[in-house]
Amino acid sequence: MATISTKYSRKLAQGARRGAITVLAAILSILMLGMVAFSVDIGYVLSMKEEMQRTADSAALAACWDYGKNLAEGTDQVTADQSARASAQLYTSSNSIGGTGPAIDLNAGNAASGDLVFGYVSDLYDPSSPFDTTATANFNAVRIRIRRDNALNGEAPSFFAKFFGHDGQPLYAEATAAMVRDVAGFRTPNGGMTVNLLPFALDLGTWQQLVDGVGPDVSDDYTWTKNGSSGTVSAGSDGWMEVNLYPVGNGSPGNRGTVDIGGSNNSTADIARQILHGVSGDDLAHHGGSLQFDSNGELSLEGDTGISAGVKDELNAVKGDPRTIPVFSVVNGPGNNAVYTIVRWQGFRIMDVKLTGPVSKKHVTIQVAPAVGPGAIPSTVTGTSTYTYSPAVLIE
Repeated sequence: MATISTKYSRKLAQGARRGAITVLAAILSILMLGMVAFSVDIGYVLSMKEEMQRTADSAALAACWDYGKNLAEGTDQVTADQSARASAQLYTSSNSIGGTGPAIDLNAGNAASGDLVFGYVSDLYDPSSPFDTTATANFNAVRIRIRRDNALNGEAPSFFAKFFGHDGQPLYAEATAAMVRDVAGFRTPNGGMTVNLLPFALDLGTWQQLVDGVGPDVSDDYTWTKNGSSGTVSAGSDGWMEVNLYPVGNGSPGNRGTVDIGGSNNSTADIARQILHGVSGDDLAHHGGSLQFDSNGELSLEGDTGISAGVKDELNAVKGDPRTIPVFSVVNGPGNNAVYTIVRWQGFRIMDVKLTGPVSKKHVTIQVAPAVGPGAIPSTVTGTSTYTYSPAVLIE
């Protein structure tokens, strides 16, 4: 009897173990299914967040470029703002997030908490630099937030996780792009690039006439017509004033001329190279790696009160191309003993060149133009430059 009871007990125990194993296997299957479900949903969310970040980055860059371009071409602030917001909307809707192009709240009133906000960042290289939405005239940055929530674009949906009561979740991506509008100077760009800085100096008085478009030294005799990514220069008025960069009253104090960027007493060959290819890192190394205003807003450069006819071919070769020139307040010393006090940077393009024949016929005629290039050092003081900008870059 005892033997039968023992065998029965063993069978019960074995059955219990098999039942427990079956239950445990079922539990593990459910857990595995849940883990797979959440893994699939997490992968989808991560992919969507990557798409949202890409969209925020491209929209911020596009809006910043559009804004700077319009301001550089003389568009008023309100119109430039509207155009940049439209550009952000276009780039946002053109990027697929979860198979569809998202909408963005354009925030026309520029509320600081909005999804598309214009502001001012004083230092693009300082992550702690505040995003100021009150300095309207100085705006140089665009912050964009792309979102999927119940208010806009809908939450990111769950697939398997919704069976566990998780229907979706809100997602957000943010990017800030900015550009330097007030330039304090130029440093050696990354990657061995050169700075499109022409080694010629224009006096402050004539510079002001050029910016204002009014004065005895300005005229409107040439037209620049955009043609794709470049353009052509022709005779005729286009509403943009020009001045003659060629020295006036050769040899007298206050005279325009060339400045030495690099070794002192730059040769004609050095100047020709800088006209064609820009100022190199080796040139800037002679100045400690950068040309930058001091605490008084000044920069002293040695130079020569004159322009050699030996660079006429190089000047003609870059006609119509945007460049930056230094603007001086005073020059001390004649000829190649001149020292220029630089106080501004001006974007321009060469419209016509004639460096042979009578002095009265010689000219290097320039017109204001937006010059965008690498190496710009931001200034915390407004008005240090005109029509000179850095490229738009992502700073956050």
